[in-house]
Amino acid sequence: MNTDMNTCDLTFCQWGQPDSSALPVVMLHGHPGNGAAMAVFGETLGQNSWAIAPDLRGYGASRIAEPFELLAHLDDVEALLDRLGIGDCILLGWSLGGIVAMELALRELTSTHPQRIKGLILVATAAYPRSNHPPIRWQDNAFTAIAGIVNWLRPGWGWNINTFGKRSLFRFLVRRHTPDTYRYLAKSAVTAYLQTSQQANRALGRALQRGYNRVTDLASLSIPTVMLAGECDHHITPASSKQTAEVLNAHWIEYPNTAHLFPWEVPQQVQHDIQQWLNEQGLLTLTGNSLVANESDDV
Repeated sequence: MNTDMNTCDLTFCQWGQPDSSALPVVMLHGHPGNGAAMAVFGETLGQNSWAIAPDLRGYGASRIAEPFELLAHLDDVEALLDRLGIGDCILLGWSLGGIVAMELALRELTSTHPQRIKGLILVATAAYPRSNHPPIRWQDNAFTAIAGIVNWLRPGWGWNINTFGKRSLFRFLVRRHTPDTYRYLAKSAVTAYLQTSQQANRALGRALQRGYNRVTDLASLSIPTVMLAGECDHHITPASSKQTAEVLNAHWIEYPNTAHLFPWEVPQQVQHDIQQWLNEQGLLTLTGNSLVANESDDV
């Protein structure tokens, strides 16, 4: 991956058309993750807007060999927006992507950065992320490996879900063990996991070890925000998400009997809620109820 002035030239997926009259939506994935994993949002948002989802530095096809710190993602995303000629936009961030989105919004408070973020959609994230994940046993890893391989070969197979999936670490990522949820896991999660670099793992690990906490700083933001959380999220607890939502005065939506990957558990409800919020804020003009996916291109 070529770099210029310490930024990484990010690859990205896109849905919709750049010449749309609606605000572009820039979607930032989690860890592990890649831009393609954001299709659950992009396929719907792309009907009325230009939705783009970059592979962040060290993820997907945005490969880089050098060590980096978490905040390097900010320079990369800003460079991508400049390269694509994107001015005003909406940021959607899932998990780690939500942290990057909030950091970008905080950076805009300085006069040296363009004021272009008009709305924040925060998904399973927090400015002070806390976890209550149970200890991981060797059996968990074994069942996860088997369930993941079988599900990749035969997505959504009920026997595999009941025999291995519900006994694997998937049980902490999802609560609704449906064939559709497991098809999302097969289509997006495996590739995202395999394409997440050790440099990305280390960058996130260092940030968390330092005790990442930006709750107090968020009080200075005044951007329309919606926060979505899963009731049973072990990776970033709904309590930590709600604390962030309260500081941001964000619209709060919590989905019952779901976990960290709830957009893949209740995708239609999540898509509906996001579009309804955008409508209420006057940030998008929606013109239809059908869910038609635009072709995703890696650039």
